[in-house]
Amino acid sequence: MPMASTPRSTPRKKPTRADRAQEVALYRYALIRPLADPALSASERGKLVRRLATQVHLGPFGEPVTVSRASLDRWIRAWRSGGFDALIPAEPQVEPRTDPGVLELAAGLKREHPARTAAHIARIIAQQRGWTPSARTLQRHFARLELGTRPDGNPPKVFGRFEAAACDELWVSDGLHGPIIDDRRAVLFALLDDHSRYVVGHRWGYGEDTLGMQAALHDAVKTHGCPQRLYCDNGAAYSSHQLAWSAAVLDIKLVHSRPGKPQGRGKIERWNRTVRDQFLVEVDTTGAGGGSACGSLAELNCLFTAWLHQRYHRGVHSETGAAPAQRYHAEGRDRPPTPDPAQLRRAFLWREQRKVTAFATVSLHANRYEVDAALVGRVVDLLFTPFDLTVIEVEYQHRPMGTARPHQLTRHVHPAVKPDDTAPIEATGIDYLRLLEDAHQREVGQAINYLALTDNTDPTPDPDEEHDDEHDDEEQDGAENA
Repeated sequence: MPMASTPRSTPRKKPTRADRAQEVALYRYALIRPLADPALSASERGKLVRRLATQVHLGPFGEPVTVSRASLDRWIRAWRSGGFDALIPAEPQVEPRTDPGVLELAAGLKREHPARTAAHIARIIAQQRGWTPSARTLQRHFARLELGTRPDGNPPKVFGRFEAAACDELWVSDGLHGPIIDDRRAVLFALLDDHSRYVVGHRWGYGEDTLGMQAALHDAVKTHGCPQRLYCDNGAAYSSHQLAWSAAVLDIKLVHSRPGKPQGRGKIERWNRTVRDQFLVEVDTTGAGGGSACGSLAELNCLFTAWLHQRYHRGVHSETGAAPAQRYHAEGRDRPPTPDPAQLRRAFLWREQRKVTAFATVSLHANRYEVDAALVGRVVDLLFTPFDLTVIEVEYQHRPMGTARPHQLTRHVHPAVKPDDTAPIEATGIDYLRLLEDAHQREVGQAINYLALTDNTDPTPDPDEEHDDEHDDEEQDGAENA
């Protein structure tokens, strides 16, 4: 029978210099407190001091120590004049052994370029002077001068807490790298309403690309309408001209965070951590057990949708004090504009410009198409879905010029489309959470049939009970109408 493993004990934290000084003060106080008893006479106190001075005591850190009478008298005087804090040993005053000129040079190099590390500055000083203090010595010197947080002498910039004033005023988006499914990394695109923390759109896919972002945005706009602004980072999926085209058609202001300033994406980063801690921790893609088995991307999307609507949207948010669904679906708020089907389709068509050749043809990703001969020599816009390159719409100066006729086709999908990618599913506009709420209200509002709960097998109904059921139905109808 295998022996059970012994649980590993948590390593104790190494005491700091302040902790050790506190222990010494407690030890001193324990020794002198009996001597400070006002009921003792001078002779009694003297006898007690002499007896303590001849004994061997257990020190503050477990070692045997002896204490002289002079030390006991000094500690008593210090305690009477300054209390317990007077018993704490003073910090040793050690004169710096490093040349002050070298330390000042290091501080000047740090102020000149705050990005320089202590190790790099040490190399510069060694090259210039032939020797250098250790990098750790320079780090401690920089910490004393606060050069890590205030290299120019000014306090760091303060970022205030921001929240949009209303729902659909600002949506925030980011990509979250999730588990590996079918030997590929799954990535979640989510759009978070800044005011309510409600997730208006989401999509698990393979890779952090424009197609995944547009799929999530397409479903969100189809169901909830268009926000005023969309805030995202500067990744390739968010800085593509295809996403900029979609935002322009839908009249959404696309805002990118400043490089090196991630503080503006705090809400979506906190949301990503919630997904990791509450959802991904329960997903088992390896088949080892201990979680919800998930073997495909479609199954991951189904599990995530269920968790999102049943748990996250209904839970009270610690920052807003309300459930995201309750805040987003609040009665009386203004709803954002919803695009018509033609505008929505146009917004998510990809757009590329080509110049029409003298043969009235254009080339697009190794394919050749014929266009109207009147467009020869002109630059036209080609609109298409990346999942089907057989249908190309042609526009010139924002005017439709018909469709391009395939002349030579070598590929049927855009190079950005991966083999496992699927075209965006047309959203139905159904608010699943509201349907669940309505179903819950119907269940609560139904009258209870107490007769069905008994063991009575007589099929003959009681006229009085039938009358009561009809009366209950009338009350229920009246309550629902109210």
